[in-house]
Amino acid sequence: MTKKTSGMYKNLTNYGDSEFSIFLRKAFIKGMGYSEEMLNKPIIGITNTYSDYNPCHGNVPDLIKSVKAGILSSGAIPLEFPTISIHESFAYPTSMYLRNLMSIDTEEMMKAQPMDACVLIGGCDKTVPAQLMGAFSANIPAIQLVTGPMLTGSHRGERVGACTDCRGYWAKFRAEEIDLAEINEVNNQLVPTVGTCGVMGTASTMALITEALGMMISNGASAPAVSAERKRIAEETGKVAVEIASKSLNPKSFLTLKNFKNALTVLSAIGGSTNGIVHLTAMAGRLGIDIDLNEFDKMTKDTPMIVDLKPSGSGYMEDLFKSGGLPRILNELKDYLYLDAITVTGETIKEIIDKNKYNWKQEVIRKVENPIFDKGSIAVLKGNLAPRSAIIKQSAASKELLAHEGVVEVFENLQDLANRIDSDDLNVTKDSILLLKNIGPIGAPGMPEAGLIPIPKKLAKQGVKDMVRISDGRMSGTAAGTIILHVCPEAAAGGTLDIVKSGDIIKLDVKQRLLELKLSDEEITIRKKSKKSNTEIKRRGYDKIFHESVLQADKGADFDFLRPVK
Repeated sequence: MTKKTSGMYKNLTNYGDSEFSIFLRKAFIKGMGYSEEMLNKPIIGITNTYSDYNPCHGNVPDLIKSVKAGILSSGAIPLEFPTISIHESFAYPTSMYLRNLMSIDTEEMMKAQPMDACVLIGGCDKTVPAQLMGAFSANIPAIQLVTGPMLTGSHRGERVGACTDCRGYWAKFRAEEIDLAEINEVNNQLVPTVGTCGVMGTASTMALITEALGMMISNGASAPAVSAERKRIAEETGKVAVEIASKSLNPKSFLTLKNFKNALTVLSAIGGSTNGIVHLTAMAGRLGIDIDLNEFDKMTKDTPMIVDLKPSGSGYMEDLFKSGGLPRILNELKDYLYLDAITVTGETIKEIIDKNKYNWKQEVIRKVENPIFDKGSIAVLKGNLAPRSAIIKQSAASKELLAHEGVVEVFENLQDLANRIDSDDLNVTKDSILLLKNIGPIGAPGMPEAGLIPIPKKLAKQGVKDMVRISDGRMSGTAAGTIILHVCPEAAAGGTLDIVKSGDIIKLDVKQRLLELKLSDEEITIRKKSKKSNTEIKRRGYDKIFHESVLQADKGADFDFLRPVK
C-alpha cells in the first residue's frame, strides 16, 4: 500500500501494523456505504453540536446539510461528529464551568479522528470560544461557522428580543411596574425563533470578534439563524474548509498578535460583552500569545463605539446584518486596525475592506466621528481592591455613577444574596455599593453571570434603576448597569475582595481607572491574616480538575495545563 498522511490515512489507530490499520478502518467505514474512490479524497470534519437542550443550535442539522454540500462540491468527504453542546440557560452551575471541558472534547476528537480540516459549528455563548480554544491547541486547519442570531419578537407593539429585554422586563416585574400576566405574556415573545441572542450579548460578540480575528468567512457573523443567507454562508464555509485543507493552513500559521488586537479593537467598537475579554485571552493563550489587559485598555481607550445595538444602544443583530455586518464595521475602523492581518480565507483585512462598497443609508453602524459612545466602551480598573484587574462596560453604565464613593453592603455568596437582597431590613440606599463575593472561577465555581446583582426590591419600588455593583464573577453581555466584574484575584483565591465588610467605603473612578477600598495597607494585611481559610473539600472528577487547574479571569479562566508548554 502507498504510504499517505492525509484523508483516511491520518491518525491511524495503532495496532503495530499501519497497513492493517488502514485496511480495518476502510472495512468499517465502507459499512456506511462509501466507495474506495470516495475514501481516497480529503476529509473535512464537521462538529455537530445539536442538542435538544440547546435552542441556540436548533438550526445545526440544516447548517450541516449546507456545509456538506459545499464540501462535496469541492471534492472532499464531509464527516460529522458530535461534541459537547453547552447552552447558557441549561448548564449547572454555569456554562463557563463547562467551556474548558468542551474545548478538551473538541481538541481531542479533532486529533483522534482523520480529518484534513474541520468546520466548527457553534453559537451559544461559550461554545464558540471552546471550539476555537480546542482547534488552536489541535492546530489542525479549522474554520468557524456560527449558528446566527434569532429574529425579534413583538410584545404589545414593542419589538423585543433575548436577552436584554428579558432582563429589562424582569426588572419591571420586580419593581411591580408590570404584573404576572404581562411577564408571562412577554415570555412567549422574547425568543421567537431558534438562534443566539439577537442583541450584543456574548454570542453576538463572539461571532463578530471571531470574524475580526480571521477565523470565519467575510460577513459570516450576523446573518439570522433562520435565513437563507445563513445556509449560503454554511455552504461557502464548507468550500473554504476544503481550500484550507489543501493548503494545510493551520491556525498557528497565520494567527498573530495583530489578529487578536484587531479582535479586541472590534470588541470595544461594537460595545461587546465583557466576556469577550476572558474568551479572547483564553484563545490567545492556547497559541502562546499573552493578552495584556493594561495594553488592551490603552489600545482601546480612544476607540469609538460605533454600533447601535442593545444593551448599550437600541438595535438588534438582524439590523446589523441589513446594515452591512462586520465588513462595514471594519471599513469604519480601518484607521484603528492592522490591515495586513491575514484571515482564514487567505485575504487580508485590507482586501476585505476594499472589496466591499457601502452606499446605502442605515442607522446601526455609525461613523467614527458620530459614535454611540465616545471611546473605550470597556475599561480595565486597578487598585487595592483589584490588584491585577477588574472590568467595567462603561458604555452600558450610568454616567453619574462612573465616579462614585459609597458605603458597601457585602453578600458573602450567592445564597446570602438570595436570602437578603429583597429584605426590607437591608441596610442600603441608592448611593450604596453592592458587593458579591465568591462567584469567581474557583469560588462559584465557574464564574456565573451573577455580576448583575438585582436592585434591592425596596429600592426598585422607589424607582432606583442602577447602583454600583462589584463582584469577582461575570455579567451577561445582554445586561446593562454600573457593574464591576472579574475582580482579580477573586475572593476564593485570597484577593482583597475576600476581606471587605459591610460598612466599608469603596471609591470608583473609571476615568482614573481606579477601584479602591478605603482602608490602609496595614488594615488590609491584618484582615487577611485573621481571615480563616475555608475547610478543604474533598472533590472528584471534573470538579477536582477544575478547582485545581483553573486560572484567574485575567488569564482567561483556562486550565493551566492546556496552555502551551514552554
